[in-house]
This record gives sequence, C-alpha cells and structure tokens, in this order.
Amino acid sequence: MPLKRFSLLTILALFATLANHAQLPVSQVPLADPYILLDGDTYYAYGTNNANGIEYWRSRDLQNWVYGGLALSKNSTTEKQWFWAPEVYFKNGQYYMYFSANEHLFVATASSPRGPFKQVGGYMMENLIGDEKCIDSSVFFDEDGKAYCFFVRFTDGNCIWRCELDSDYITPLPGTLKHCISVSLDWENKLGRVCEGPFVVKHGRVYLFTYSANDYRSQDYGVGCARGTRANGTWTKTPKPILQRAQGLVGTGHHSFFTDKEGQLRIVFHAHNSTETVAPRLMYIGRAEASASTIKISSEPFISPQKVSSAVEAPTAQNQIPCYYDLTGRRTLPLKGGLYITDGRKVALH
Repeated sequence: MPLKRFSLLTILALFATLANHAQLPVSQVPLADPYILLDGDTYYAYGTNNANGIEYWRSRDLQNWVYGGLALSKNSTTEKQWFWAPEVYFKNGQYYMYFSANEHLFVATASSPRGPFKQVGGYMMENLIGDEKCIDSSVFFDEDGKAYCFFVRFTDGNCIWRCELDSDYITPLPGTLKHCISVSLDWENKLGRVCEGPFVVKHGRVYLFTYSANDYRSQDYGVGCARGTRANGTWTKTPKPILQRAQGLVGTGHHSFFTDKEGQLRIVFHAHNSTETVAPRLMYIGRAEASASTIKISSEPFISPQKVSSAVEAPTAQNQIPCYYDLTGRRTLPLKGGLYITDGRKVALH
C-alpha cells in the first residue's frame, strides 16, 4: 500500500498543532498578581512575592528577565506585611505605584521605575470607607483626563468597586464610589465567592472590564470579561472565562494587559507553581486581541520568562558597531530584539 503524501501546508499545520500542545517550559519569575510597564525600551515587571516590599524585574524582550531588587521597601511605608498587586504608571513627571499592604490601599511615588518608591499619605480610600479593608487597586486613565480606581472590597465575598480620582491621581473624589461586579456566574463560584484583580482596557468606544474569579488557590482560578460603554457605568459580563486552565497551566489569573514594543496587546498573569502545588506562583505572558465585545487570548504558546544575569555595555567610538561585555568579561555581539549572545547563550542587555 503506497504511503499517503502530505502537502507542505498539512505538515506545517501538524507541527503548529503539536507545538501548541507541547508542555510549556516552567517560568523562572516568581511573581503573582503581575503587572508590566514598558518604559523606553525596557519592560519592568512588578508583583506579589517579597515579604519586605514590592520587587521588580526588567527585560528587553519579555523572555529574559533580570531581578532588580526592591522597588518599594516596607521601610518606606507605614505597613509591615502583605505587599500585594502593584501597578506602576508614569504621570505628572513621576512614577506612581498603586499597591495593597496589610489589606489596605496605598500610593507611592518615585523618579524612576526602579524606585526607590516612597509612600504618599495614608490609606488611599480613607475618605470614602474609613479603615475598612480593601485590596487589588487598578487605575484606568481615560482619554478625557479622568482617572478611575477599581478595587476589591469584602462586602459580598470579594467584589469590585470603583471611584474617581482627583487630578493628583491619589485622592478619591467624594460621591464617586460605586459597586461594579460580584460573583454571579457558575464558573466564578467553584471555590469561594471571589471577584478580584480588576483591569480595564478601552477598545474604540467600548470599555472592557476584566477580573479574576474563584479563590486564587483553586486550579479553576480564571479571568473573566465584562463590557461597558463608560468607565463609570454598568457592566455586562460575557458568560465564559477568557483565560482558565490554559496550555497545561492551572490557577491562571490576576492579570494585567500592556502593549509591547510592536504595538501588540499582551496579557501577563500568574499560574500555580505546578498542578500539585500553588506556591510560588509564576509569571507568564500571552498575546491578546480586543474586540467590541470581549478580549480573546491567543492560543499560541505563552512566554515562560527565564531569569538571566545582567550584561554591561562597554564604551565604543562613535559610528562603530557596538560591542558589549557580560559580567564575566566575555565579548558579546548584538542580535535582533535587544538580545546579545555570549558563548552560545542569549542574555538580555541592561
């Protein structure tokens, strides 16, 4: 019996299918609740991991990451525990870090994305809810100049509220506090009554409100999406999660979105350490596409960030092709995408 002939397209499709179902490499960046800021030509990742504050990592290509240390030390805050879910934005000529500590919300500022950040004022929401506990702040800056802070209160399990911020991007405006969403769908209530980790993306005239549901310890922790016509309006949920148990990962959630150097929308999220253990949760990055109704996460393999050592730029004469040296003194050659190669090993230039 003659062998069946396969076209080149068939073979390529087969390889693509196998690649999409291959086991992902394990991420080496232990950040839960991750957030990525693109500042200049460098990506900065912040997240939950360090008992002494908020740490950061940096990268030029999203694949290779250098540990940078603490961007915010607890010694620069009024709190001593539970430093969670940071976001960093550049506004008014400085960097603003919104974060949770000891189950309250705070703001810190710095002149560099690397810090050192220092807390400004006390409880961010004190003038709205007193010393009531709340977590997971996320700020959306609308095109009309208004800023809205979405955050989690424990008034109906974990549920999400929002308020408008004053022009200092720190002070909540009285009379703007409003409930956004609580658990209402079957997929959201498999372990614990939890809606948390809010993040808003605007697509054209549509606002897409994304969030995580289920207890973070659940393997069914996932990301949902709701649609609205105003940042301070009401939200209609899509019935199914946009990210859950993807590409062999479990506990996929507490995400944020960012635009990469090529203008591509990206999602960064954490997943459980393995299918057997939750901690330490690890950072992964995928591609995403927004539409008028929801956000779709690409099925192409996620990026599994890897930890690398920093490289050091050596002085060169003007108009010469630059050469670089890593920390061991080995000469490196430039490659596309800001990567450099040393002894056959890629390292990121920082």
